[in-house]
Formats: sequence, structure tokens, C-alpha cells
Amino acid sequence: MIPLEDNYTDVIAKAQRGLNLTDSVLAAKAGVSVEELRRVKEGEVIEEVLERIAPVLGLGKRALLDLAKGMYYPKDQGVIPGLFHFNTRWEDMTVNSYLVWDKKTKEAAVFDTGGNCTEMLDTIKVHGLNIKYIFLTHTHADHIAELGRLKRATGAPAYCCELEMIPGTEPFHPGREFQLSDLSIRSFLTNGHSPGGVSYFITGAERKFVIVGDSLFAGSMGGGNYSYAEALKNNKEKILTLPEDTIVCPGHGPLTTVGEEKIHNPFFAFS
Repeated sequence: MIPLEDNYTDVIAKAQRGLNLTDSVLAAKAGVSVEELRRVKEGEVIEEVLERIAPVLGLGKRALLDLAKGMYYPKDQGVIPGLFHFNTRWEDMTVNSYLVWDKKTKEAAVFDTGGNCTEMLDTIKVHGLNIKYIFLTHTHADHIAELGRLKRATGAPAYCCELEMIPGTEPFHPGREFQLSDLSIRSFLTNGHSPGGVSYFITGAERKFVIVGDSLFAGSMGGGNYSYAEALKNNKEKILTLPEDTIVCPGHGPLTTVGEEKIHNPFFAFS
């Protein structure tokens, strides 16, 4: 079982940084002491403090409390036809990459490279897949570490958003659609974590998938390194408006669904 990418203290820290709130300002707005805030940020679950700081940080109270109490983990999606998920080591963390394929023609597309693509290449060989595309969600080092090796091994072109180009990739404008036999791959801009972050919505298989990179995680989201406001807006308006049974394939942590994140993600669940 892949652990959640973020715990509740990570969620608090990302929201606080995104809103540019100091501890003293956050504590004052929430009506708690700086000492109480410090204890919560260090991992002590003080429900009253969490309930007070949540609205100041734009977080859902119930979802934040559930995360703090260890009560949220997304449902296991089991075997998903046409989707392979790889979770590989990169320095002191793990990172996800994905392989999507049409079962009839065995045409396939790679999404990000992970920290080591050996298992992916073995899977491609075992299933006799023909890699037509390599897509990047964004260009942070952990997501492109094996790009050169994948390109050499598969002969496939690599595609990257024109706003975040790196050598060896072909630029495209978000909104472009790609065809993979009977599968349709629609790209859309979900920047905020990075300048040219892109998500890919895939239809035509037995299940619908959206591969989101670090835009959204189970129970959290990527830090708004480029723009916190844009990250929130894109997740809310572009990813969480997809059908609720859409499988969300994040850059770190376990798979989830749009429906689960609308209920359980503190950044977006306010019921």
C-alpha cells in the first residue's frame, strides 16, 4: 500500500505558505495561541485548534480532522484494465509513472518516467506494447529522470507543454488532443505547482483516467510553487469537475477518484 503523499501537517504548511500567513497572523486570525498552533504543526492532534485554523487556511474542517486522525485513505481500485502504475524510488521519496494502452492494438503511451523505468520497460516487453507517445506532466527532476533512457528504448517522441520546455521534447499547446487507437487523450493546463503543469484526461477504455502529475494528490495537492491561487483554481475547475468515477493518477501517493477527493481532500471538501 503506497502511503499518502502528505499528512495533515503538510496540508497546513502548504496552505499557510500559499496564503503567505505567518504563525502569529494565522494564530491571531484563528483565535488560538502561537504555542497551540506550533503544537499542531509539530503533529499533535488538537481538534479545537484544527477546527479554528481550517477556515482561515481555506481548508475543510471535517476533511482536515479525518486526515489528522488517520481516517482517510482512498479505496483500492484493484486491477484497472489498460493502466499500469509504477511507483519507484527517487532520492528520499517515491514517484509515480504510468503506462496506458489499448488492449486491441497494444498501442501505448507513457506518462512521466519515474526514478527508474526498468519495471516499465519490462512490462512493455512482456505485453508486446508499441509505445507511441511519452507525455510529461511537468519537468521537475523526479518526473523526468529516465526520459533519455525511455526515448532510446522505445523510439517514441516525448511531448511537453510549450510553457515548460526541456531539450529532447516536442512542444504542444495545452488543449491538444491525441489519439491512441480507440483511446482519446485530452490535455489541459493545470499549472500552479509548476509553470507548465499539464493533466491528461483519457477516455475510451473501460475506466476513465486523469493523469495529473503533482497538481493533485489523494488528500492533498502539490505545493503552489508557481502560483497557489492558480493551483487551487485549476484543481477545482478542471480536475474536480470531471466525472466522479474518473480515476485520478497523481505524481505521488496512491490512486484516488474525483468523487473521493471532492469529499475527503481538505483543500476542496467543505461539507
